[in-house]
Amino acid sequence: MALSDDERETLGRLELQLLRTQRRNRRLDAYYNGEQRLEQLGLAVPPELERFLTIVAWPGTYADAVEERIDLEGFRLPGTTDADDDLWRIWQANGLDEESQLAHLDALVLGRSFIVVGAGDDTPDAPSAEDGDGDRDPAIPLVTVESANEVNVELDPRTRRVVAAAKSYQDGTVRRATLYLPDVTVWLERQNARWVELDRDQHDLGVVPVVPIVNRPRLSRREGRSQFERVIGLTDAAARALTNAQLATEIMAIPQRYVLGATKGDFVDKDGNQLTAWESYFGAIWALANKDGKVGSFDAADLSNFKVIVDHYASLVAGVTGLPMRFLGQSTTNPPSAEGIRADESRLIKTCERFHRGTGGSWEMAMRIVRRILDGKWNPELTQLETLWRDPATPTRAQQADAAVKLVGAGILPVEAAWEDMGYSAPRRTKLKALRDAERAADPMLEIARALPTQQAGVPAEAGAVDALAG
Repeated sequence: MALSDDERETLGRLELQLLRTQRRNRRLDAYYNGEQRLEQLGLAVPPELERFLTIVAWPGTYADAVEERIDLEGFRLPGTTDADDDLWRIWQANGLDEESQLAHLDALVLGRSFIVVGAGDDTPDAPSAEDGDGDRDPAIPLVTVESANEVNVELDPRTRRVVAAAKSYQDGTVRRATLYLPDVTVWLERQNARWVELDRDQHDLGVVPVVPIVNRPRLSRREGRSQFERVIGLTDAAARALTNAQLATEIMAIPQRYVLGATKGDFVDKDGNQLTAWESYFGAIWALANKDGKVGSFDAADLSNFKVIVDHYASLVAGVTGLPMRFLGQSTTNPPSAEGIRADESRLIKTCERFHRGTGGSWEMAMRIVRRILDGKWNPELTQLETLWRDPATPTRAQQADAAVKLVGAGILPVEAAWEDMGYSAPRRTKLKALRDAERAADPMLEIARALPTQQAGVPAEAGAVDALAG
């Protein structure tokens, strides 16, 4: 079956938009990797001295600092307190613990990345996870993350929903593409400068199975922005200062010597042979025949001004990004306290929480599509699906434990909620619950003891009850 005129036109538009996006992405990739080309006027640094160019990797530092605090821990259905086991099993089967990190990083660097959902390979010859060979279950929908260098989408201007998407990529020597539409997915191959259809899946989902993860979108810029776009100018300015410092170090960091009243005959070896310029300059002893000859040196230049200007640029970057100054290489003599660290990272933490809000909606939409593929119908309860994130702050272990004990002891939180606040993963919480249930079954009096009132002020009821029982 050949592409219809509408499908061909849609694919053409998406291809053109993708080419434009790729040009912008190459620049952002270079800044993240510290490989950008630095534009200079050529006044202080002539073109022939560009090998002294020194790049500052602040954009990559900023993106990594945010991504390192982004950890998805599960999905919670409405009316429940624990993460949903089925959705987490699908997450794990697709290796999304690792893949989600790549999607989040690309969204931070390039402004967006994509989640693509499709049916699993349920052919009779497909390997099954139940075989014990470690392969994924073919009945589980396939969830992949894709780069903005290969995937592009079109949005409905009224609903802001994805109405079409395309993935274009190089597979060895063959150019391939996939066109995603609300009710059909089409696989294509480039042959003789034309797209030729290879296969199509009439899935009738009613939605495009491609979900964008967008970083810092605006009403006028729905495609998002790179997290470090605002610091590119400051990064280039710091790189110019460091490059000039490199040149100054080569030229003026070592005291320069001067000689007055000397002749070539003063610079010969023991056999009377003329010494080279370098041998003369680095000679341990100079003896001049001219009694009025003089030897001296100029003072080396003080290059501390370069440190001052680079430190100034670093403080400006910290002001724009909210990064603590220690992230930019500026250390203090006194190590900060735990409270000081948390206060210093307040803007960085809020940045991560804002990223959680937008990205959580994308993963929730992807999981709704997963359930639609599995169940064959849409589940209205999943509109209230909640994404669980690890706390992006850096509290100490003692602070977390102290808060958990107080909240559980006061009856504000159940123990299961305290486990979640402590940062335990879903499998670990399941294991702890099983251990607790086994403990209760082995010693029923322990549960009664824990319910006894506290006898000491400030001591959690659970701890006081155990002490009373032991006495």
